[in-house]
Amino acid sequence: MNLIHVINGPNLNLLGTREPEVYGSETLVDIELRLTEIAAKAKVSIQFRQSNHEGDLVDWVQEAGGAGAGVILNAGAYTHTSIALRDAISGSGAHVIEVHLSNVHAREHFRHRSLIAPVARGVILGFGSFSYDLALQGLLASAGKQKS
Repeated sequence: MNLIHVINGPNLNLLGTREPEVYGSETLVDIELRLTEIAAKAKVSIQFRQSNHEGDLVDWVQEAGGAGAGVILNAGAYTHTSIALRDAISGSGAHVIEVHLSNVHAREHFRHRSLIAPVARGVILGFGSFSYDLALQGLLASAGKQKS
């Protein structure tokens, strides 16, 4: 796995200003800079994308799956609603780690169900922006690229 895609869904472009008591004060750019450093040390390329549009996320997951790339996916609200995104993951064979900044199980009931989790390699949630770091470490370890 020489390439990892970090795909972010709706409203994640608002990180740092959107409900900082829930999502923290770091921006998406802050997270991207930190992950870029980790990936560089592991000699892995990393590509970041964010969209508020479901079809973009579906296209990007299919692209990553077709290339055999790993995916860190924070689908935002689409986690709970998008059969299309779930089908893109299972249909393309994408190696997905589902990520959430907050502990969705400690929040509103409608956030407790993920359509993505059953087709993802793993789910990491509740660690704020560090959830992304943990997902990257998981993908690197599964590809044998992480140093102990």
